[in-house]
Amino acid sequence: MIMKKLFSILFMTTFLFTACSSDGERGPQGPPGQDGLDPASATIFEVNSDFFYDAEANLWTTDFLTFADFTDVEVLETDVVLIYRLDAVGQLDDGSDVDEWSMLPQNFFTDEGTIQYVFNHTFVDTEIFIDGNYDLSGLSDDFTTGQIFRVAIIPANFYESANFDSSNFGSLMKALELKEQDIKKAGSLK
Repeated sequence: MIMKKLFSILFMTTFLFTACSSDGERGPQGPPGQDGLDPASATIFEVNSDFFYDAEANLWTTDFLTFADFTDVEVLETDVVLIYRLDAVGQLDDGSDVDEWSMLPQNFFTDEGTIQYVFNHTFVDTEIFIDGNYDLSGLSDDFTTGQIFRVAIIPANFYESANFDSSNFGSLMKALELKEQDIKKAGSLK
């Protein structure tokens, strides 16, 4: 009986090693890049937007930004959408200008209370809001007119695997291997 079990174990072990070590044709090589993940399917576009006041909700909002109006990249339900707001234009030591971007949500503390730029999105579009904890009907045009946003659409697997600081727009650009000229710029939206 012991001999029979020992023979069965030896037979199964030999069978497994033979099956696992067979040489077959190699499959095609995966795409180059970070663990085979391709940042080329990511996109960033820029919009200049004016907000309008929604008295019933007591917030300021933009029109819906439909992704297909700005990019031909297919947006999936699993993709990550990040939005950045242009805060200011600074100057480098050499005297050249540099854009200063902040990721949403972004808070501001006014004399009346707190406001916050926030957004929601689907895989079809996004909408940007200004919400607050007081009556926003008299909010300054400095917050509601001529606001510049950059919308980044990133494949979820790349976002989860890439090593970058998503709150830093420069870090995002570097991770996606994009240059300033790669950003699609849209006209003014109202």
